[in-house]
Order: sequence, then C-alpha cells, then structure tokens
Amino acid sequence: MIEKKILGSHAFIQSLLNEGVDTIFGYPGGAIMPIFDALYDFDKHINHILTRHEQGATHAAQGYARVSGKVGVCLVTSGPAATNTITGIGDAMIDSTPLVVITGQVGALLLGTDAFQEIDVVGITQPITKWSYQIRKAEDIAWAVARAFYISRSGRPGPVVLDITKNAQFEKVDFEYKPCTFIRSYIPIPEVSNDQINAAAALINQAKKPLALVGQGVILANAENELKAFLEKGNIPAAWTLLGSSAMSTDFELNKGFLGMHGNVAPNMKTNECDVLIAIGMRFDDRVTGDLSRYAKQAKIIHLDIDFAEINKNVKVDAPVLGTAKETLPALTDKILHAKHTEWIESFKEYDEREFEKVLLKEVFPTFGEITMGEVIRKVSEATNNEAIMVSDVGQNQMMAARYFKYTKTRSSVTSGGLGTMGFAIPAAMGAKIGAPERTVCMFAGDGGFQMTIQELGTIMQEQIGIKMVILNNHFLGMVRQWQEMFFEERYSFTKMQNPDFIAIAKAYKIDGSEVRKREELDEAIANMLKDDKPYLLVVNVEMKGMVYPMIPTGASVSDILLG
Repeated sequence: MIEKKILGSHAFIQSLLNEGVDTIFGYPGGAIMPIFDALYDFDKHINHILTRHEQGATHAAQGYARVSGKVGVCLVTSGPAATNTITGIGDAMIDSTPLVVITGQVGALLLGTDAFQEIDVVGITQPITKWSYQIRKAEDIAWAVARAFYISRSGRPGPVVLDITKNAQFEKVDFEYKPCTFIRSYIPIPEVSNDQINAAAALINQAKKPLALVGQGVILANAENELKAFLEKGNIPAAWTLLGSSAMSTDFELNKGFLGMHGNVAPNMKTNECDVLIAIGMRFDDRVTGDLSRYAKQAKIIHLDIDFAEINKNVKVDAPVLGTAKETLPALTDKILHAKHTEWIESFKEYDEREFEKVLLKEVFPTFGEITMGEVIRKVSEATNNEAIMVSDVGQNQMMAARYFKYTKTRSSVTSGGLGTMGFAIPAAMGAKIGAPERTVCMFAGDGGFQMTIQELGTIMQEQIGIKMVILNNHFLGMVRQWQEMFFEERYSFTKMQNPDFIAIAKAYKIDGSEVRKREELDEAIANMLKDDKPYLLVVNVEMKGMVYPMIPTGASVSDILLG
C-alpha cells in the first residue's frame, strides 16, 4: 500500500509498525528530534521508554529481546548519544541478541565537516554489528528498516545500526513498505545435510559415554522441546553454558548442571571423560573450555550450530552439523537409537556429592557466620517457586546466580555473557519486565555494578517497572578481589568500596526497599519484596571476602577444578 508524500520521520515510524515494533527504549536529542516528534502521533501504537542513559536503553532493549524473542529497539540522537550505545551493541553482538539501534545524524550536506555532534557511527559500529548503514535520503527509509529487521532477527541474531541523517527525516516521500525476506549472498539458515546428520548419528549410536553441551542457540531457535526429545531418546546427560541456562528445566533428570570456570564439578570433569561430546548451539568459549590443548582430547566431537564460522574455530570437531537446532535436532533424533547409559549417568553422582559437601553446604545452606550470596539466591528462587526471570550483573553475583537460581521455564535467564558488562543488570531487568510483564523479574547485582547504571532508577520510578532488585553488598569489587586473593598475594589494589545508603537513594526515587544484616531477617525481607508487583530494592550485606567455588583457574584444564 502506498501513502502519498509523508515525512521521512513518519515513514520511519510506519516502517517500525510494519515490523511489529511495540516498544522503543530511547533518549531524544537534536539530530533525532523529527522522529521523536513523529512518535508523538503514534503514542497509542508504540510504547517509548525514556531511559536515563543511552547505554541503559541498549541493555533494556537486550533484556526485552531475550525474554520476548522479539527484536529490541533503541532510538537515540547523534554524537555522544550514539557512542554511548557502543557497549550495548558490542554486548548484543557477542551474545547474539537481536537489536536495532537507530541513531540520529547531522544533515547529509554537513557530513564530513565535523559538525556539532557529528561522529562516524557506521565506521565505529561496523566491526560489532551484523550490518551498519547510514540513511541519507527519505526514499531509502522503508528499504533500510525492512533489511535491518530481517538481518537482525534471522539466522544467528545480532545487532544492526541505522544511522539516519536529519534531512532524511524532514524530506517527504511516497511511502510503501515491503518486508525483506531475502538478501543475495546472505544465507541465514544453512540447509541441513543428511550426510552430516548421518555422521553425527553414527558417532552417538556408538557412544558409551555421551555428553551434550547446551548453549543459547537452542533458546534462540525455540528448540527446547526438540532438545528434550533428543536427550531423552538417547538418554544423554547434558550440561549448559551461562547463556544456555533455562533451555532445560533445573529438575529435568538429564540436566547435569553448569559448565565452565565456576560451573559444577561433574559436567566439567565428565567433559574430559566422555567418549562423544555433542555441542548444541554453543561456541566453545574459553570460559567453558579452559586450556584447549587439554580439552576433551579423548572424545569424538559433534558440533551443531547455525553459524559456519563457529565450526572448528576453537575446537576441532569430528562431525559438524550446520543448521538451526529447530531442524537439526529432530533430524538427529530420528537417526539415533534408544539407549540407556545407566552406569555412565550414575557416575555423575560421585562428583555431585563431593561438590555438595565441599561447597554447597557452606555456600547455600549455611547455619552460622555471615550471610552468603548463595543462600540469598537460593531463597529468592524458592520464594518465586523457581518460576521467575533471573537477571544478573557481572562478577561474583553473576556466577552465584548462575549456579543457584533454578528454572522451570525457558527464557528465564538474562545476563551479559561474552562481554561481561558491569551495569547490565538494572536496565536489562527493566527491559525483561516490559517484555514479559506477567512474570516476576528478580535482579541480582553487586554494589559495584549497581552503581554503574544507578541512574536508571529514574526510569523505574517514572514507568513503575515492577522489578525486584537485590544488591549483594560485600563492599568490594568481589570477583576482582577474589583473583587478587588467589593470584596476587592478597594485594587488594583499588577493589574496596565505600558505598552510599542505597535504601535512601531508592527512597529518593520513590522505590520501597529494605536492608538485611542478619540471617534471621532474610526470609521476611524476601517475602516483603515479593508481596506485590511494585519495584523494590533489597540490600543484603553478605560476607565481605566470600569466594565463588568451584573454580577453574585461567589457563588450567577443566579437570583442574578447585573446590576451595
């Protein structure tokens, strides 16, 4: 349908509506003012959330995308606003989060003149996006938006940047919108190869000790049911990466826990004991593999992934299987045999019992001493019947939350994986709650990370976003302090923090909260936090020098896991 001669700014909003956009996170300014003016006419169709910083807008859009499965959208102005989005764009690229970031730009005639708030957005963002494009004419708006959303959501998802000049927003154009469904030379989903499926199935059918490693690719492909069917037919134990958490419910009998540096002992040890390793939608990150020269050398390795670039990038594989997990898992399931592997699965218990005795009794079920991070996370998870969305920041709080929060539903874990962005939690939790308003969102942050985006309390106040924020306050940059203790002779260089009165700050933003210093206060405080759907801040003072164990030191083998 063609609408005669509308402003470029209105064409832009109409294009977003054609892509099903219902929420935008952003911050207005001069070079993007015409589009914000057009938004005034579409306030019943698009919900704009005014964040307090452009980085907050990108992380909020990430949280929204991760729980909803939709493309997250940001709208900001030029110059410093555009550069403030870089961290979120980079985060989304590494973590395969579909994001469209729209930045304003000076008029086309001023490009290259060092005009006020002009910066080369395309040049800066090309290395950390799937596509970055500058719109200089109104007639290109509909085409560019359609292409941006197609690229962002298709195949392996990721961020796209559209930099739109001010003149393009003011120009008039005959508007016609055509969704993009094909780009020459871009093949987002590889065709499934029967030969690859057959080769992988043959290895699985010969296996005596198979182990599956589950990554976020399963969640992005909406293949959770297909994963379960595959694991159950083959009776294959499975472990998950940080971003793969919640792909399987915690109580699923074949779910054997968390992989990586601070993961569970059993799946890490079994990586170097299995005879067939089946990686599904994961990228063999260094935090999962440890020393590659000593990683799963005894095993035949199968790698299911949508991205050809990940195959053999870090780990040499014996049977690559290209394609989306939604298609490759059922194809593989049809070819594998029903199996038992009873003795192999039972062998995980010895490691689980050792970890429970050496780590969990002290961290998750303490009966004396200071409050621990692990017990706080366990209690919050249990108080939500393990049905909440968990959002974590970066550091000790992140690893503790990954270890001890439990899940019954998919798309329930939101955290910064590959980039490890402190300050991620508050805005990402806001986006998660807006993306899934019917669900409880529990956020965990350290005292350091919380203060990096603390200004977003203003957004929470204005929009009444009912997230439950928990600060695990140890008065340190906890993970850095842990490394200083273990590897730098306890030289605590600039990691101790003098913190403000967080509850007073929350009160200034009209957000209720409470502070816990004693274990006997914890249960009641958590119950008060969860009693309604209003925003709430709970500050829990935890042990100052707590440690996250187990731990695989940098450069060590996954078999060299430390228990304390």
